[in-house]
Amino acid sequence: MAIQLPIVDFSPEQRDLWKRVVDLWALSKGREEGQIRSTLHPDYVGWDMSAPLPHDRDAAVHSVSGESPELRGYELHPLSVQVYEGKVGVVHYSYSAMVVPKNATPINVTGRWSEVYLMQGGTWIMISVSGRPDVSKERDSATSA
Repeated sequence: MAIQLPIVDFSPEQRDLWKRVVDLWALSKGREEGQIRSTLHPDYVGWDMSAPLPHDRDAAVHSVSGESPELRGYELHPLSVQVYEGKVGVVHYSYSAMVVPKNATPINVTGRWSEVYLMQGGTWIMISVSGRPDVSKERDSATSA
């Protein structure tokens, strides 16, 4: 199976899956908790690899709503978008984003994510994520000092 980039070379299934990723980021930016919850499988398990353990659906929703930092803007760059037998989708991508913690200065963040989706009733439902923000050079030099 060849990895197809750029997005203009994607099949209709791959385009639909990538659109789902883009739509979920838009929901996260809008902090639409109910809609975000509906996009995640009830048995969802994800792992921000900056954390010691994986998280569940409720933690995922909480991470983009409520008191969590506000997502102000972002860019997404697909690296691999694969669909298996029309039932399972796996997406790997990089991102850059501006987040604003409550009452704090905006922070520019970059990172990489892998997401796994299951096709249910004609809709891609997220079942898992894994990834992390990139470690900043400032943090690297602080930890090596």
